[in-house]
Amino acid sequence: MKKAVLLLAVAITSMSFINWHYNLDEAKATAKKEHKHILLNFSGSDWCGPCIRLHKEILGSDAFQKFATGNLVLVNADFPRMKKNQLSKEQQKINDALADQYNSKGNFPLTLLLNENGKIVKQWEGLPSATPEEFTEEVQFAIDQDK
Repeated sequence: MKKAVLLLAVAITSMSFINWHYNLDEAKATAKKEHKHILLNFSGSDWCGPCIRLHKEILGSDAFQKFATGNLVLVNADFPRMKKNQLSKEQQKINDALADQYNSKGNFPLTLLLNENGKIVKQWEGLPSATPEEFTEEVQFAIDQDK
């Protein structure tokens, strides 16, 4: 019985899991194929409190995940500081190039809504002061305005 409950919990959790990309070129190809916008998030997953809260409270919420699954291609450009969380040299190079192009001021967190070609449609600096539902509505409104 315990195994059945555990398997059910794992199945439910995996159904609400969002697939994050770590390469914008791959995300653009997916966005073009699926006619979706891209949400690019710059975070410091092991040192930036607002970044951690953004992922936990908004981007990890059921409301946002349900919306994102059908409407967005998600890209995470993470800049961890702890040695144990360091990225591969290849991934660090990819993230550095993304920062050069989209986050030259080094804002964390910085969340950008991009069209399928990588053009900025809207941006959020810092932790949005919105509920997950309100943030999702802001993203939907920006997508609607971009059509």
